[in-house]
Amino acid sequence: MHIDIIVVGTGLSGGWAAKELTEQGFSVLALDSGAENPRNEANSPSNLQNAMQGDTADYLIQSKNYIFSDRTRHLFNNDRLNPYVRSESKPFNWIRTNAVGGRSLLWAGSVYRWSDLDFEANKRDGHGVDWPIRYADLEKWYGYVEDFIGISGCVANFSYLPDGNFLPPMEYTALEKKFKRVIHDNYNDRLLTIGRTAILSVDHNGRSAYLNQDPSLPIYQTDSLFKSINSTLPAAEKTGNLTIRANSLVKSLVYDKKTNRVTAVRVVDTHTGGRSEISARVVFLCASTIASTQILLNSRCESFKNGLANSSGVLGHYLMDHMAVISAIGVMPSTRYAGTGTHVRPAPVHIPRFQNLHQQEKSFLRGYGYLAWEDRVDGAYAPVGMGALNPEYIKNPTASAFTLMGFGECLPYYDNLIKLDEHKKNKFGIPLVNIEFNFKENEVQIVNDMAKEAEAMLALAGFESIVENTVMPVGGSSIHEMGTARMGRDPKTSVLNGFNQSHDIPNLFVTDGACMASSSHVHPSLTYMALTARACAYATNLMKSGVI
Repeated sequence: MHIDIIVVGTGLSGGWAAKELTEQGFSVLALDSGAENPRNEANSPSNLQNAMQGDTADYLIQSKNYIFSDRTRHLFNNDRLNPYVRSESKPFNWIRTNAVGGRSLLWAGSVYRWSDLDFEANKRDGHGVDWPIRYADLEKWYGYVEDFIGISGCVANFSYLPDGNFLPPMEYTALEKKFKRVIHDNYNDRLLTIGRTAILSVDHNGRSAYLNQDPSLPIYQTDSLFKSINSTLPAAEKTGNLTIRANSLVKSLVYDKKTNRVTAVRVVDTHTGGRSEISARVVFLCASTIASTQILLNSRCESFKNGLANSSGVLGHYLMDHMAVISAIGVMPSTRYAGTGTHVRPAPVHIPRFQNLHQQEKSFLRGYGYLAWEDRVDGAYAPVGMGALNPEYIKNPTASAFTLMGFGECLPYYDNLIKLDEHKKNKFGIPLVNIEFNFKENEVQIVNDMAKEAEAMLALAGFESIVENTVMPVGGSSIHEMGTARMGRDPKTSVLNGFNQSHDIPNLFVTDGACMASSSHVHPSLTYMALTARACAYATNLMKSGVI
């Protein structure tokens, strides 16, 4: 079989790479360490039976994820069979799926464009390297991705939250409308808008709107949620140029010093343990932040003794994650919860960043935003304890609770890192990933301010029994890990250039979260996909011109 390009990973980034490259006429082999996943059959009786057979003790890390359950267990990594080294003093929860489609199978669908507030942040305050791109470089690619996947949202006309190409927005609840008015009437630096989500509000591109789905299905199983297996991978398959190979763990890449090219990937069959080398002209790493960097670190050779494409020495460093924290919860006694238990609106509302916008105003750098939602009183307070909650609200739950969940920006730090443990290996003889990560004082101050401002807004709106929360999360809990193979202008301080291409090896691209040079405060998924589409266009031009 002739292969032009190998794409490692089939999630959000890998699906986009497969689609874009096959549509340009290239033959693509997509490799995924996970199992074959029946399209939209995650809850079929056979899969549920298989899911129930696993021991929860096998999923000590994965079970910390909010969507882990008996229904989804079969889609998660088995921590006992596929361990990593986790420091007790600097813990990090590495959430991994184990099926073709990756984490796109179970994500929540939040999608936001980044702005130059994000792309210029490193240069402005000196933390991290300057991004080699700005918003203008990604603007058309954001729109390109949005048009294909379908984004429900509304125009906000807020300079630090760029608007996109939106399908009709979800509807506000009455309580949200009241809270929105309070924000508008009392603050000139912030707004509340409906969340932007890759969950369809109307039929789009062959997929059905959320309200047209079976109401008994969870969101992740509906066709309205964008996933690679219901969108980008089928589009790639239609070209006839895509081959997907499941149960294929990429151990390392093969590098040819004479040509300065990656020539092949070393693959382990996770079922049989069989080994093979597969050749290709170009390799796209889209395996997820930590997995892609693990492959590069394990591909060390005579020319790159500290990891492939690592002449800079920064590979593995500057790991980031959002501080996703339930900052405050309040009760509105006069408002009954509007949800029905089926088809509760899948989009939260959003308050974008309002701190340190025009100048440095706070003691901390960067900032944060909120996602917020209405919920049953008992369900809302359960994660943080009942605190000062009036027991009458539980006995007669006619009230509604409102949650503000802060998402804070983590700065890039050299000593937040992943490395390989040569003394501990998995069952295939591959060194385990060792993750060392902790949030520092700047992140602590952000989390404290998130709680303070959330409490103030809820109190202003008349909420009662307000509970604040400033407990720092464990790294990885937001499932937004980024960095470790960052983009940059200077090959001496970065791994990738402005097109996600290795500075050192021209036929090697990394387009998942590993490429990120900073973390912003909003979800990174849309940026991953836009960067991937842009990188594919660049690689296509290089391949067709014979440069690679």
